[in-house]
Amino acid sequence: MAQDSDEQADEGRIDTSHDLDMVTLFSSSAHDAESEAAAIYGMLKANGIPSVVINPYPIPSLEFQVRVPRAQAQEAERLLEEARAAGPEAAAEAERATEDGK
Repeated sequence: MAQDSDEQADEGRIDTSHDLDMVTLFSSSAHDAESEAAAIYGMLKANGIPSVVINPYPIPSLEFQVRVPRAQAQEAERLLEEARAAGPEAAAEAERATEDGK
């Protein structure tokens, strides 16, 4: 019973740790930044890592960014490095595999 009251008290508490702070994983103002940010967002989502895309619209000179919670930044960086190392061929192969499985 004491445990139940502790859990209820925790539910109303606000997490003030810095684990939820959003940090920038990707930032670019290149001509293909929007599509790269979308691809990174999709890869993170597929791996269970929450993220947000910062769209500079209506000021095109600003950068597209992808941000992730600080607590998951290391894992997100690892996944991004693996994806970049595997290259576009791996992405195409993964897409074919999901299409075949439909």
